[in-house]
Amino acid sequence: MDLIHLSDGINSFRVRVLGRRMPGVLPLHDLLDAEVLIGSGFGNGRLGLTLLPDDLDGWAQGLDMLAAGHDICWIDDNRSPEIRVLALDEEQETPAVRIEDISGSGASMFLPICLEEGWIDDQRRLLQEVRREWPREVRQTSPMAYEWRR
Repeated sequence: MDLIHLSDGINSFRVRVLGRRMPGVLPLHDLLDAEVLIGSGFGNGRLGLTLLPDDLDGWAQGLDMLAAGHDICWIDDNRSPEIRVLALDEEQETPAVRIEDISGSGASMFLPICLEEGWIDDQRRLLQEVRREWPREVRQTSPMAYEWRR
């Protein structure tokens, strides 16, 4: 299931959720295995990714910032590729995505993507679908202590 799907028919950027990392195992139950899929006439790429519940919250906040016209950096840590979304790349006059796999291959890719009006709302719908499919079911009660939400 796609968490993010940005495409103009030439360039595309997707974050596809594959499922839970370790279903039924505390505290790893709410971690999601995912992959970043990048496509353009220049090249294609795929990167594995693990999403934490906080990453989904960060994407929701990022969508709010994009809607207000601000650029965002999503998943800015040393465990995952850095994903930057530009609300409007002035040179290309379109939204754009920059992916940098700093901790892994060191590769990066910049994709201007001509998106239709309403693309942020489309991404919000995808986020809601992911949260509905894989709800947060674990809560941390204290450092290193977890329990099931009831």
